[in-house]
Amino acid sequence: MKTESLDFFKQLIDSHSPSGYEGDASKVWKKRTANYADKVWVDVHGNTISELNKGKTPRVMIAGHIDEIGYMVNYIDKEGYIYFSAIGGIDTHLVPAQRVWIKGKKGDVKGVVGRKPIHLQKPDERTKVSKLEEMWIDIGAKSDKEALKLVDIGDPAVPAVGFEELRGSKVVGRGFDDRSGAFVVSECMRLLKDMKIKASVYGVATVQEEIGIRGARTSAFGISPHVGIAVDVTFATDMPGIDKKQIGDIKLGKGPVISRGPNMNPKVFDLLVETAKKHKIPYQVQGIPSSTGTDANFIQLNQSGVATGLVSIPNRYMHSPVEMVDIDDLENTAELISLFISKLDEKTDYIPF
Repeated sequence: MKTESLDFFKQLIDSHSPSGYEGDASKVWKKRTANYADKVWVDVHGNTISELNKGKTPRVMIAGHIDEIGYMVNYIDKEGYIYFSAIGGIDTHLVPAQRVWIKGKKGDVKGVVGRKPIHLQKPDERTKVSKLEEMWIDIGAKSDKEALKLVDIGDPAVPAVGFEELRGSKVVGRGFDDRSGAFVVSECMRLLKDMKIKASVYGVATVQEEIGIRGARTSAFGISPHVGIAVDVTFATDMPGIDKKQIGDIKLGKGPVISRGPNMNPKVFDLLVETAKKHKIPYQVQGIPSSTGTDANFIQLNQSGVATGLVSIPNRYMHSPVEMVDIDDLENTAELISLFISKLDEKTDYIPF
C-alpha cells in the first residue's frame, strides 16, 4: 500500500467516531479526500460527500459508514464514578477492565471500566456476564464536582486502543467496522481521479449506520444515484467456532467479498464479478438471502430504486477493540470498485430481468 494511503488509514482508525459523534474522523476523511475530488462537503446530517465529474450519467454513489460503536456518559455519582450506556451493538463480555477515552469538554479524558473484583463476587456472579449498569468508568475523580469539570452527560467514549500492524499484511484496531469501508471510498476517489470515467461519482462517508443505517438514507436521497455501492465489513469465518455452513467460507487476504441476494442488483453483481475476473483481482462471494444490515439496505430503496451492490472486507472479531483486517483486501476492494465504475456509461443496463 502507498505510504500516504497507509498513513491516512492509521489516522482514520486512531480518530474517535461513535455514532452521532463522527466529527473527528470525518475531518480526517474530508481533508484527505479533498485532494482527489472536485468538491467535498458535509450535509446537515453529518455525512461527508465528495464529488467527481459532476453532471454525467449515471450518478454513482460509493458509501462506507464512518461511525463506530462506543459508550455514552449518562450518570455521575457523588464519588465521581461515571455510569454509561451503549452506542450501537456492544459485546458486554468484553467491556470490563477496558481502558477508555471520553471525549470531554476540554479534550480526551482517560478512564478505566471497573467492576467488583472476582474475589468479592458471589459464585453465581462469576458465571454471569456483567450488565453495563453494573460497571462504571473511573477517571480518578474524587467527586461528581471534580468529574463534571471534565465530563458532561452525553459525552461519548471509546476503548483506548488504536491501529497496530501484525504479521504480514494483517492489521488490528478499533472500529474497522466500518472506517475500513470509509477508507476504501476515499481510495476509490483517489484512483478514479486519474481514470477516464463517464459517470458522476459521489464518495460518501456516511454516519449513524450502527444505530439504524441513517446516514445512507439521507445522503442517498440528496444524491439520487442511479447506481450505489455500499462498502462494509463482513464476518471472516477462518477462525475457530464459526459454522461456515451458515455464513459461508470467507477468509482474510483472499480478496473483497461480493454479496449476492435480493438486496443487490444482479446486473451490478455480474459486472463486479466480470471486472474481478478480467483484471485478476481475487474475490469471494457471499449469499445474503434478505436485507444485508448495511448501507446497501437504504441505498437500494431510495426513491424509485437504485441498482445496488455490496462489496465487503473480511473482518475477524467484529465489534471488539481488536478487529482484524488484511491490507491486501483493502487495496483489492478499492481497485475492484474503481474499475467497475470505469465501465459504466449512460447505456449500461441495470434492469434485473
